[in-house]
Amino acid sequence: MLKIAVLVSGGGTNLQALINAERRGELRSGKLSLVVSSRNDVAALARGASHGIPCAVVERNSYRDSNQFDQTILDILEKHAIDVVVLAGFLAVLGPAVVQAFQDRMINVHPSLLPSFCGPGLYGIKVHEAALLRGVKITGATIHLVNEIPDGGQILLQKAVAVEPEDTPESLQRRVMEEAEWVLLPQALEELCAALSSKEEILR
Repeated sequence: MLKIAVLVSGGGTNLQALINAERRGELRSGKLSLVVSSRNDVAALARGASHGIPCAVVERNSYRDSNQFDQTILDILEKHAIDVVVLAGFLAVLGPAVVQAFQDRMINVHPSLLPSFCGPGLYGIKVHEAALLRGVKITGATIHLVNEIPDGGQILLQKAVAVEPEDTPESLQRRVMEEAEWVLLPQALEELCAALSSKEEILR
């Protein structure tokens, strides 16, 4: 069974969706084995700890440059023998060293239908603000592989969510999470872990 690390920076609602999926037996090909947070004061750490998942904090502003930050992340992932990485609201940008080390084994959840409303500066509530400002009638969420281009990796799954006339950024964010993110992320993670496990079996 593959070991999964979830990288977080906030409340950990997507982490909770993965924890719930694991409890329901929907995550069969991997095990949630590590939570890494870029902040030490977030609810995501409590969510992980309450599920018995080891947790680590790597604060970006504690390192003088991005290379040191990336190396610390890599060292922790290696220490825990991590196979697959999930970026679940992780707001620190990872450099090429981390991306290349987990090529085709790192996924991200983005709260729009890529390639809409993505790229540098568009994350979290800002994505929903941009969608409402543009006046779109349909938005959603995307799970994609991570590469060196922000939100530019191969799309794995997408799900559309209707934008209602009375929506605020907060109400739209909540509905996209409930109807799309929390549905797609466990599904994509299980599919990726199953595919990687099958590939390892063939290579043996």
